[in-house]
Amino acid sequence: MNWKRFGAFLCAASLAVLLPGPEPAKQADAPAEVTLSDPPLVALTFDDGPRSSTTGPLLDGLELREVPATFFLVGNRIPGNEDLVRRMAAEGHQIGIHTYDHVELKGLSRRDFDLQVGKTRALITRLAGDGSYWLRPPYGFLDRNAGSWCGGPVILWSVDPEDWKDDDVDRIVAAVVEHVSDGDIILLHDLFPSSGQAALSIVDTLLERGFCFVTVEQLMEARGVTPEAGARYRKIPPST
Repeated sequence: MNWKRFGAFLCAASLAVLLPGPEPAKQADAPAEVTLSDPPLVALTFDDGPRSSTTGPLLDGLELREVPATFFLVGNRIPGNEDLVRRMAAEGHQIGIHTYDHVELKGLSRRDFDLQVGKTRALITRLAGDGSYWLRPPYGFLDRNAGSWCGGPVILWSVDPEDWKDDDVDRIVAAVVEHVSDGDIILLHDLFPSSGQAALSIVDTLLERGFCFVTVEQLMEARGVTPEAGARYRKIPPST
């Protein structure tokens, strides 16, 4: 069986049920609906790009598998890679902000914060249109001031294979698939060829296990979570 296509089909069918949409017209004596069991949802996220040599092949693999992801972009890497940003938006990926120079968001003045976040937001908006481009702070650090200035939710992560440490694809894959669970936000980096290879192996393995890949925004929407400005989100588990 082609698990890539089958997994994508199940995700699409399940999300049609999970995500809110227009109310259907009620009909008398309508047959009982066939319901799908809710699949486990995970959000695959990438930091530090875009880079043409690695982000491009990664987008190719995600497109082949019909899997969306969330990309947190470093602003100073956007010039020269504008087509990649446009492609992310066109292919249904979520785009977020990872500052302009990959700096720690602690102890910054408001002016410096606006330079790091606002300048990146402006670049993304010019390429992908208006949107609520959420923030992921480099290293996961930000102080109270930065949290109050960001204007949207702060997206962290719950599964981190530390793919920057080495290029051992098998280790990276195992560090994710052996620990992932429903509602996890997976952190990877699209700067390294090994990370892209690992990401696609992770996708194939988890699709075969019945997981459904969504963007962070879709994950929150499916779980009925309203994003709050300045709030930090690591995992969006199903409600109990």
